[in-house]
Order: sequence, then C-alpha cells, then structure tokens
Amino acid sequence: MPEGTRFAGGPSESPGFLLWRVTSAWQRAMASALTPLGLTHVQFVLLACAWWLGRSGETPNQVRVAAQAGADVKMASEVLGRLEAKGLVTRAADPADSRAKTVLVTPEGAALAKRAVGVVEDADARFFATVDAPALVTVLRGLAGVE
Repeated sequence: MPEGTRFAGGPSESPGFLLWRVTSAWQRAMASALTPLGLTHVQFVLLACAWWLGRSGETPNQVRVAAQAGADVKMASEVLGRLEAKGLVTRAADPADSRAKTVLVTPEGAALAKRAVGVVEDADARFFATVDAPALVTVLRGLAGVE
C-alpha cells in the first residue's frame, strides 16, 4: 500500500480524487462550450435558474435563484450583477422583502438561456457518452441529497 493513503492502488482508487478529476474535466468541457456564447459556467447556471423560475410564473429574488443553483448568495448577487450589466437580467427591490432584489430575465437573456441550455446539454451528452447516464444520475442525486 502506498504510504499516506488507505488505497492500495493510490489516488486512482480514491473516490474523492476521482470525483475531483472528473469535475475538473467536466468544468473544462462546459467552459469550452459556453465561451462562444460569452458566458462563464456560473453565469450560465444562474441565468438558467432565473429563467426556469421565471418561466414557472415565479418572480424569484436573488436568494431564491441562488438556492435553486446551490450557490452562495453573495457570489450569486455579484454574478447576477454582471449578468445585469450585460443586459441579460434586471434586478429591482423585492416588494415582499426590502432587503432582497427580484431577478427578471430580459428577452435577450431568455433567448441566450434557451440557446445555452441546448449547448450545455449537447456538451453533457458528449462528455457522458461512455457511461450509463441514468445510473450516474441516480448516484449523483444521492450524493447531492436531492430527490
């Protein structure tokens, strides 16, 4: 057994290390797919979450968008500010909570979100083409604690 690890085969048998490697490779694939659209991956996720919530008839605030994305609220606020500067969302005082801001996706943001979802889903399909995706989704949902 290699010194400093419980895994006889070293890091290649460590689930955490392998997840790190897969996550890094997947993030590179997402960045490559989204760069032509002028979006970072986190910008895409927050824009898509705001768009999805808005399509369901909800006018989400930044806290709700961050929760949907599983993101830190402060970071989400900063990124939503960059999306607002690009004209993809607008933010206004939340009438239900004066400390919060609502997030509305602009028509340009909605068009980009729809296009970006397709781009990301295609990139995911390529990245996960060699694995049993439904089985992987089951494992990931369990690890993420989502139903």
